[in-house]
Amino acid sequence: MTQYENLLVETAGGIATLTINRPKVMNALNAKTLAELAHALDALEVAADVRAIVVTGSGEKAFIAGADINELKAMSSAMEAKDLAFYGQSVFARLDRSAKPTVAMINGFALGGGCELALACTLRTASKTARMGLPEVSLGIIPGYGGTQRLSRIAGVGVAREWVLTGDMFSAEEAHRVGVVNRIFAPEELKEGTLKMVTTILSRGPVAVRLALETIRRGQNMSQQEGEIIESDMFGLASTTSDMKEGMSAFLEKRPAKFSGK
Repeated sequence: MTQYENLLVETAGGIATLTINRPKVMNALNAKTLAELAHALDALEVAADVRAIVVTGSGEKAFIAGADINELKAMSSAMEAKDLAFYGQSVFARLDRSAKPTVAMINGFALGGGCELALACTLRTASKTARMGLPEVSLGIIPGYGGTQRLSRIAGVGVAREWVLTGDMFSAEEAHRVGVVNRIFAPEELKEGTLKMVTTILSRGPVAVRLALETIRRGQNMSQQEGEIIESDMFGLASTTSDMKEGMSAFLEKRPAKFSGK
């Protein structure tokens, strides 16, 4: 794996952990960090030994405190700002559309672009001390990396309006209550708890997990009926796999399944 300036990459047990490593600026996302993240995600998407991706931040204070304000302030035209938004959206789309589960492990402040990155992941875990929010309106701008769209889809329009229009920060408990965060842990248990959840996913049928992830993603912007058509198609595909035969045999024989991913 390539060595990066602002990103650490570790792989173990089928799980790749990407750590945004700019602790002196609370892991703020600048253009270089976004480019490194895009490169790493592209590589991990095709890595045979990686079945899930966890994203976190370096240090104890921040997951990602937001975009690099110095870079934002230096923008000189609407087109420059629009291009930056498009680029950030394209990077985060890699997390959103990955065939492999992606998990944001939120260890501290997840604000602005950091919150948007977390929203792009399949699932989110958080330390009880973490804080989340989209404070862009307090800077005279709006979220530009997909936050206005993903938050409403995840937690509903009412929550999205509150978070975006107030620019307030919210506790991990509140984020969990409204459905933004899936699980919360004590700070010292965050890594272990997150990896345990991911390991559980990896213990399931690999093909089934991939098909389920794709079905949920594709159905988000469809009617119930249209989504169910895709669901039935994916159910049919799953029923033809070796994993299905193994999973059902293991259940009937009261033993752990040994999935082959085929």
